[in-house]
Amino acid sequence: MPERLSNPIHNVPLPTWRHLSHRRLQAHPSPLTPSNTLLAAVLPQWLQEPIIPRLLSIPTINDTSDESNNIFSDSPHKAPNHCLINEYTPGQGIHPHEDGAAYHPVVATISLGAPIVLDVYRKPESGESLGSRPAYRILQEPGSLLISTGEMYTEHLHGIAEVEADEDLHGGDNGVVNWAMLGAEWKEKFEKEGGKWKRETRVSSTFRDVVKVKSLGKGLGFLSAGRK
Repeated sequence: MPERLSNPIHNVPLPTWRHLSHRRLQAHPSPLTPSNTLLAAVLPQWLQEPIIPRLLSIPTINDTSDESNNIFSDSPHKAPNHCLINEYTPGQGIHPHEDGAAYHPVVATISLGAPIVLDVYRKPESGESLGSRPAYRILQEPGSLLISTGEMYTEHLHGIAEVEADEDLHGGDNGVVNWAMLGAEWKEKFEKEGGKWKRETRVSSTFRDVVKVKSLGKGLGFLSAGRK
């Protein structure tokens, strides 16, 4: 699946990419409006198959016996309706942030390209400052899927440090919390480099269900009204 997703991402027309100061991104089927609303449209086919069916086959932790009970069962549209694609080159990142109420609190992120560390911080209380060290560090290896929901979505911030290399890639103190889940090949590479890995280009595809959706017809209703 990584190749089937990676190839279309890099073959889209250049205007599809939106260039920001620290990364570039694509929003499918479109960016959200200033009111955090998605104009109704379907995701491109290459973002639907085989990804969406696989996401909808992942059961919730609380109930693995019911096949219809998946991670998006409680979302407004019962499936992801939006995908944000971010590309990070070495030295690029994103400040700690939360996705907020625009989305149902389930995020499914597929990582492509090179590995990268995601820093997770506990959301500070009112008047507090963000801690200097993250509460968790998650190593996202190529081809991996990270699902964030529950308190991880509502009570934490996440970001990517703007560094040229990730360090402390091990399972000990101040290491990465998912070390035991990493593939043996990547573990060997990190250990060989002394727990340090020079970054390369990494692409993330993040699938979410936008809560507010408006049909294009309703959004352009004022045009037809003006012709009467």
